[in-house]
Order: sequence, then C-alpha cells, then structure tokens
Amino acid sequence: MDMDADKSAESLKTMHILQERTPPHNPEMDGPVRRSSRRIQEKQKLKKKQILSPKCLTYCDTTTTRTRRRVKRKRSDVEEDEKVQKTKAESNDTRSKKSPSGYRKSLSEYELKRLETIRQNQAFLSSLKLSEISDALRAKPKQTERGLKREKKVTEMLPVRKSLRLQNRDGRTPIDKEPEKTVRIPPGPIPLDPVYLDEHVRLPEDLLNIWNEDPIQQKAGRSDLTSYQKMLQKMTIDDSGVMKVVEDRIFSAAFHPASSSLLMAAGNIWGQLGLWKMGAKWGDDGVLHFKPHSQTISCMAFSSKPSNLITVSYDGFARSMDLEKAVFDEVYHSASKLRSFDFMSSDCSTLLIGDWNGDVAVVDRRTPGTSYESRRNLDSKTVRCVHVHPVQQQYFVVAGNRSVHIYDLRSLKMRRSQAICGLNGHSHTITSAYFSPSSGNRVITTCMDDNIRVFNTSQMIDGAPLLSSVSHNMKTSRWLSKLSAVWDPKQEDCFVVGSLDSCRKIQVYHESGYLLHNFQNEQHLTTVCSITAFHPSRNALLGGNSSGRLCVFSDQY
Repeated sequence: MDMDADKSAESLKTMHILQERTPPHNPEMDGPVRRSSRRIQEKQKLKKKQILSPKCLTYCDTTTTRTRRRVKRKRSDVEEDEKVQKTKAESNDTRSKKSPSGYRKSLSEYELKRLETIRQNQAFLSSLKLSEISDALRAKPKQTERGLKREKKVTEMLPVRKSLRLQNRDGRTPIDKEPEKTVRIPPGPIPLDPVYLDEHVRLPEDLLNIWNEDPIQQKAGRSDLTSYQKMLQKMTIDDSGVMKVVEDRIFSAAFHPASSSLLMAAGNIWGQLGLWKMGAKWGDDGVLHFKPHSQTISCMAFSSKPSNLITVSYDGFARSMDLEKAVFDEVYHSASKLRSFDFMSSDCSTLLIGDWNGDVAVVDRRTPGTSYESRRNLDSKTVRCVHVHPVQQQYFVVAGNRSVHIYDLRSLKMRRSQAICGLNGHSHTITSAYFSPSSGNRVITTCMDDNIRVFNTSQMIDGAPLLSSVSHNMKTSRWLSKLSAVWDPKQEDCFVVGSLDSCRKIQVYHESGYLLHNFQNEQHLTTVCSITAFHPSRNALLGGNSSGRLCVFSDQY
C-alpha cells in the first residue's frame, strides 16, 4: 500500500511540473476552425460573381484632379496661414493695448537687438532715397528728330557673281574695272542750291534780310564778374534750342553777327554746310543744307560789309558764301590742306590762311583770281591755328605741333621765318591759340597735356609770362572733335570750353582759372559739345556735337 501511495504522489508531481513548463493554450496556433459547408458554398458563389461581373469604367483626367487637389491644398494652407496671422495680430494688439512695456519685457535680449537692427536698416534705406534714384535712372524717352532729314538711300541690286569660266574669260586676261567715283568738287564758283530741297525752291527773303543786316558794333570790356555770372545763369535751353544741322560730326561753327535773330552756321567732316535760324519754318525746321566742299570744313567766320560766310577746308579751297549772287565763290586754292584763317583788316577784305605744311598766305578778296598776295614759310612744321592781333594787326599767333609763337608779318621770309615771341611750357600737341578779343593782351592756348594756359602778351617779348593754367581733360577719341577754349567776344577776360565729364556740360572760366558757370541740362544737353562759340552781341552760346546737332543756350526763349 505504501508503494502504491508513493507512485501516485510522484505521478502527481511530474504532471504538475509539466503543466508549469508547457505554454498557455493559444487558439490561433491551432488548426483551422471547422465551419459548416453551407457558409463555404456561399463564399465561393460570391467570388464567382465578382470575377464574372463586368466593371464599369469611368474616364478621369489625372492632371485636373491633381491640380484641383493642389489648389484645394493651397487654399486650405493659405486660409490656415491667414487664420494664424490674424490670431497673432490680435494677440499682439491685445498685448500692445494692455501692456506694451510688458510685451517688450517678454521678448529676449536677442529679439530686442534684432528689432533694433531692423529699425536702423529701414531708416538707412529710407535715407538713401533709392526710389528717387531709380526714377532718375530710368530710360528717358527719345527726342523727336528735328532739323535735317536724311536722304533715303536706295539699295542697289548687285549683279550675280560668276566665275571666269561661266563668263567665257581666260584667267590671264585682265577684267575691265569701272572707274572710281570722284567726290572732289571742281574749282570755280558753285551754285548755292540746298541739297535736300526741291530744285524750284528759292532761298527765303527772311534769310536775305537777316544776312544783310548791319551788326551792332560792340567792343569787349571787363564788366563786373558778379553781373556777368548772373547773366550766364539766366541763359537756358529748351526743345527749340536743339537742332540737327548737318549729318555727321561738327568740326566748325559760328554765329551770324545779326542781333535781330539767331542765325548759325556749322560745317562737318564731309564738307557739308548747314544754316539754321531759330524759330524759322523754311527748309527742314529752319535748316538749309549745302555741299560747298568735298572734305572737312576746318574753319569758318562771317564777314561784314558785305556779309559773307568764309569757309576753308582740307580739300585746299577757301570759299565765300554770297546769298545775293547765290553762289559759293572761290577765294583761294592751295595744293595742301587748309587748317585755319583769320581776317587781317576791319573790312574783312584781307585773309591770313594757314595750311598743314607750315605756310601762311595773305589773300586779298578784292583782287581778281584765286592766288595769294604773299606766301611765307614758318619755322613750325604745321599750322593748326592762326589768329590775328585785334589792335596791332601785323602780329599773329600760330599754334604748331608743340609750340606757340607770335610772328610779325613785316619780318617774314620765304623760308623758315623766325618768331618774335614764344609761349613756352607745352608738352603735347596744341589745338588752338587765340588773342583776347579787345586788347590782345592775353593769349589762351589749349593743349593735349590736359591744360588750358593764359599768357600775358601785353609786351611782345620772348618767353611771355604765364598768368594761369586750368587743368582740363582733353582726351578726346577719334570720333570727337578736339576741344578748344575760345574767348567771349563781349567779355575781355572770360572764355568758354566744352567738357568730357560724364555729366555733360559747357564751362565758362575767368582768365585767372576761376570757374564761373556750368551750362547743364539733363534733357537737352546729353552729349559732348566740342565746338563752342558765343554770339558777338547777344547773350547766346552754341555747342556742336559729333552727331551734327547744335545746342543753343540763350536768355530769350
């Protein structure tokens, strides 16, 4: 009995141990649950119906749906952002209304510094006035073309190029070349016919009346600089003061001495001459265009009693424009280029003409023919400018390559004539040299070493003393005419010169080097005016540029 009891106790222990070691029962790990056959059959029938039943296909544009979804998302995002901003603004308003100091106290030190830098940057940007600068830098509307109308060029149809074989030519036989077209104008008088007007159009009577008007005899003086400066400040320019007179670069220009109206003449580098009367309706907006020369018109000036326009050119001709005869008379002819001239008598009957070879010729217009009275050679290799003393007309100043000398006409020789006075100190090419208009006690020179010099010539001694020197930029390119300082014929001690500064201007100086006035206008004076001249009796100033336009400043507009 004891043995059986022990065995039953051991069996119970082993069963208890096995129960503890075995994991709990998981029904999912068991096999599939048995289901009724009826449910299985119903499921199979549903599957067959889904397979056999046709699907209803519908077209759907994916792009439109995508864009619609994006738009909806964007709209929802924007609405959410607007709600957040509104809530922030309301919270800020409430904070600022309730306790602004408390709101700033709630910010950190870094946030306060950031707000301060933002405020400083905004104040700095507002002080720069960037909006006004951007408005000023915007492209300005182009000015309407006024003045000379260009002739329409007809394109020529060139022949088709063919080889020598197609032309039945042997390569060894030369081809006849067409003669080149010569543009040289023949000697003798030239009819005064405007170029761009019809043949039957005659010169207006208004022009003839102004041409023959007696000029006002006004001598240059030394008026008070303050009153002279105020007069310069009153001179302005408007749309009527800008006119295209010739086609290309202006090389010389002059005022007619008539005081009733402003009549101007300008010559360009192709020998074209333009006459312009401000406010006139004849011609092309008051412009008449002529072709008296075949090369550059280097110098021009109006004579008096009778009134004529004298022009000299690189083609070797000196001509006189006579409106009563309606011709360009030939005054003088030379084999070399003519550079400059000046009148040697009060009646403007005698001319002193200088050429590139260093010769000067005295020409009397009253004698028949086109030859000179006398011709002398100077020690200067070239004559760039010649000007006669206004009082002692036997003296004249000559600007050469790098030297300026004063000569006495009575002591000239056939070869290598010596000067009686030298104006020293120039290191580069000299473009011009002029006596002061009334007394001739000053000579102003323009040099390519970027200096304008004024010399004292009250005594004709060698090495005339230098009074003043004005530093001025003279670095003109090949497309601009050389700058030259010229005296105001109404003011003995003041001169005018163009400027190469980016802010376009024409400057007036005193002989001491003091700048009196800048003629500026952002709308009408937009280019460099190399050629300048004052009116002999009226308060008017002209400037000629490289596109053939004249800009006129006057106190009567």
